Amino acid sequence: MHPLRFRAWFVFVLTFVLFVSLLAPSLPTQAQEEPDRELWKALLPLDTVVSFMNTGAHPDDEQSALLAYLSLGKGVRTISVLANRGEGGQNQIGKELGNALGIIRSRELQEAAKLLNVHLFMLSQDLNDPIYDFGFSKSPEETLNKWGETLTYERLIRRIREERPDIVMPSFRDIPTEHGHHRAISELTIRAFRDAADPNVFPEQIRQGLKPWQIKKIYLPGTNGHETLRFNIGGKPDPIYGLTYPQLGEESRKMHKSQGMGRDLPVGDFFISLELVNSATGSKGKESSLFDSLPYDFADYAKQVPQPAMKQALIHLQQQYERAIQAYPNRAHVTREVQKALQMTRLAIHLAQVQPLNQEQREDLLYRLQIKEQQLQHASAVASEIQINLGIDRDIWTLGSTSHLTLTIHNNSDQPITGIRVKPVLPEDHWKVAVQPYITSLGPKHQKTIRLAMSAPVDHASFFHPYHPSIVQIDVSYLLEGQTVTQRITPDPLKQTAALLPDWGFLLSPESSIINTAKEQDTRTIHLQVTNYKNGPSQGTIHVNVPEGWKAEPAEWDVHFAKADEQQSFQVNITTPKGVKEQTYDITFEANVDGHRFNSQVQRIFYPHIGTSYYVRDAKLTLHAFPLNLPTGLKIGYVESGFDDVSNQLRQAGLNITSLTEDDLKKNDLSQYDTIVVGIRAYLSRPDLLANNHRLLDYVENGGHVVMQYHKPEDNWKSELAPYPLTPGDPPISWRVTDETAPVTFLQPEHPIMQWPNKITSADFDGWVQERGVYFPSSWDKEHYLPLLSMSDPGEEPFTSGLLVADYGKGTYIYTSLVWYRQIQAQVPGGYRIFINLVSYPHTR
Repeated sequence: MHPLRFRAWFVFVLTFVLFVSLLAPSLPTQAQEEPDRELWKALLPLDTVVSFMNTGAHPDDEQSALLAYLSLGKGVRTISVLANRGEGGQNQIGKELGNALGIIRSRELQEAAKLLNVHLFMLSQDLNDPIYDFGFSKSPEETLNKWGETLTYERLIRRIREERPDIVMPSFRDIPTEHGHHRAISELTIRAFRDAADPNVFPEQIRQGLKPWQIKKIYLPGTNGHETLRFNIGGKPDPIYGLTYPQLGEESRKMHKSQGMGRDLPVGDFFISLELVNSATGSKGKESSLFDSLPYDFADYAKQVPQPAMKQALIHLQQQYERAIQAYPNRAHVTREVQKALQMTRLAIHLAQVQPLNQEQREDLLYRLQIKEQQLQHASAVASEIQINLGIDRDIWTLGSTSHLTLTIHNNSDQPITGIRVKPVLPEDHWKVAVQPYITSLGPKHQKTIRLAMSAPVDHASFFHPYHPSIVQIDVSYLLEGQTVTQRITPDPLKQTAALLPDWGFLLSPESSIINTAKEQDTRTIHLQVTNYKNGPSQGTIHVNVPEGWKAEPAEWDVHFAKADEQQSFQVNITTPKGVKEQTYDITFEANVDGHRFNSQVQRIFYPHIGTSYYVRDAKLTLHAFPLNLPTGLKIGYVESGFDDVSNQLRQAGLNITSLTEDDLKKNDLSQYDTIVVGIRAYLSRPDLLANNHRLLDYVENGGHVVMQYHKPEDNWKSELAPYPLTPGDPPISWRVTDETAPVTFLQPEHPIMQWPNKITSADFDGWVQERGVYFPSSWDKEHYLPLLSMSDPGEEPFTSGLLVADYGKGTYIYTSLVWYRQIQAQVPGGYRIFINLVSYPHTR
């Protein structure tokens, strides 16, 4: 025999003998009253080698009930891949929109995935990524045109090849009544069944080391006439979690608070309906299980492995996994069985590398074994209760600063750990971490603290990015019962957010506004909040950069901070010269601190359910100059919903606006206001408005004027809330105009609202953003409401209910479904001009 071949044969025999010698009978388990949920969550994935990927477009598109069943009920490795960050959605917990809302929804999604033990991935990788939630779309063609079809598909194929799922299912079907974003992802997911396995599709991925991957089965949500599998995941609670899988799914959905998600479901039947649309397993038509024709565990997988030794190794390996599961809930016993399983898995990886398997099977088997190695290390950490806590004395860094970290290792197991190693994973080359000397062993029931000093680059580095991994990541490895276990330690985002921030961070209010060229000169007052992020006193200068001929008061001033995190507020008046042109102008703000220049806005975003994040962007005020005629002496009351910022924008424009309190609505004199504006969806967020709606109607009847902005059907809206019956369209998906460039027809071009104080023309509908209108009324009292506008998406019948005006008693009532808040907050000239005409109607009616 050739010496090299003999050596490989000898290593193989020795490995296999050692592998079999590890098998031992299981010990009895320990009774436990309260289920050990974290331990069970860590152990159950050892029961199967199946993986499942769910694709969708937005955060909260997950098939949460099914994911809960597969992950928590069956131990299947579940993967959620979503396209964008939900930046185009609405916000039910605050005023953040756009990228700031995307940050919130991304964190909500992470916490939801954590509850279900789901592996989460996003196709959108950056702020202002091309795969952006630009708002509702009625077609996949529009969606992929805006996202970039090739870019989106390349990222999806890459993720499939990286994660190698056996089963894939998009959350939605590609049908005309569905959101265009959903339809686009469904189309791409179905197409990926073929293309992810084709090395000629995105061959650069193959050159980078990825392997083609053949999805085994692909499903769609079932419908009448399109169903090959139906099974019940409700009925009774899971014995470990005490809830049914639909209930567990809803618990995760409750994390999507910004979207008002999550219901309280009763215990009861809950059927999952699926349609098998493609299969590489030979499975066709009706099925009895999602796992038909798939190897469920390594014992099943062994049936397709021709080599007897490898076959037996996989059977024995699965038996050891079952022993670890059967040892539940005795943590000490589970730890011993898991450490054996970890050793056997590593031996099996070695066997797979030397066995004469074909290349495709070797790659597949090695990948599945490596996933099990990761799962076992996690199970080991949970079962042994070797807890590693991370503390940071200051979780904000500035350039050149140092923060001190502590790792406290609690060895709660009954075995010593040795070979302790700490390896920081640095975000960039110029970051530095110094680890103080430490003892590398720790006895049972003991703890130790390891101290580190982490220093930021002195001159240049990337400031905090909400979609990048934490800048603090530390791999801690140790030897337990002969096997190395590695835990990656990062800060708990609900408690600490490690962030590199500029020395001084600005916050502008507003950060965009208008300049009225109808005035000889116009002045805007900008509120500037400055925060000192340096860890101690700091001093420097702030400078405002304005276009030539403009004036900033003050234009430059010195600032002194006495301590870290101190905030100071300033006002800057920006005045235009005479005859300013109609265009967009940028005003920039800059801080000079200790020889470094900083020009970043830092918006801290905090909610208890997601912790703290930061939205860092340029410190820039954008001013849009255009002519705007304003009424004189108009007094407006605004019922704030918390979902829009229209009132502040109109104040900046020069209108006299008072935000109405609960007392105002309940008992104060409303007749002092010429107009009362109700914010979007206010009946949902203002129970005091709902309770005192009769006073609003009395105000109109006695001569007042109300501008009612849109509501969803479920926003506590009732037809009788309006002076005459009016019902928002349901389903809402069918009652909207999503094309922001859709032509608008004037039904009453001579109506006073179209004439004063601004003459409204079709040009006022140019430059709109995201959409024209949403939740158009499907029915209204046509005898009393007068429609003023008509519009539609291409190829659809027009809606005429986007702007309805009614006389009621001595007053008037307007109901409008147009998205004024998006236009006004984006400083669209026509949005301002038309809305000012709406609130000015008491002067012309």
